[in-house]
Amino acid sequence: MTKYKAYIMSIRAAIERKIKVLEVYGDSTLVIYQLKSEWKTRDSKLISYRKLVLELVEEFDDITFCYLSRDENQMADALTTLAFMIRVNKQEDVKPIQMSIFEALAHYYNIEEEEEDDHPWYHDILRYVKNHEDPDQATENYKRTLRRLTSGYVLDREILY
Repeated sequence: MTKYKAYIMSIRAAIERKIKVLEVYGDSTLVIYQLKSEWKTRDSKLISYRKLVLELVEEFDDITFCYLSRDENQMADALTTLAFMIRVNKQEDVKPIQMSIFEALAHYYNIEEEEEDDHPWYHDILRYVKNHEDPDQATENYKRTLRRLTSGYVLDREILY
């Protein structure tokens, strides 16, 4: 039922902006195929919602409903999350959100470049398990963290498990 409400709100917003050609993408197979009249609407609660959407559709010169799997709908999920996070005063103009698409995933940009030291990532753990030596110039916090981490590792000959 809430999926239909979202479509109704979106379609009304498009009508208010005098949009005449619209493509509606949704990740609800049931709702999209019901609106395309490929599936029957049997649930009595949904019939009135579908009827309202079909009345609103008359305002457009061309409108198409397209199914988009949830995997392909990440942008819509992100925008929905943003919409619930932001409170907008109806008297204010809403500033546009500028987006950029990057080739690398966002969390890659949060990783600081580390100096290359030709050691594997577990070097400090191995050194502590083997010799109980802290890394040179390690902070007290890093030393505590290292001790906590190493409690889960075992050294068998030269292999760290």
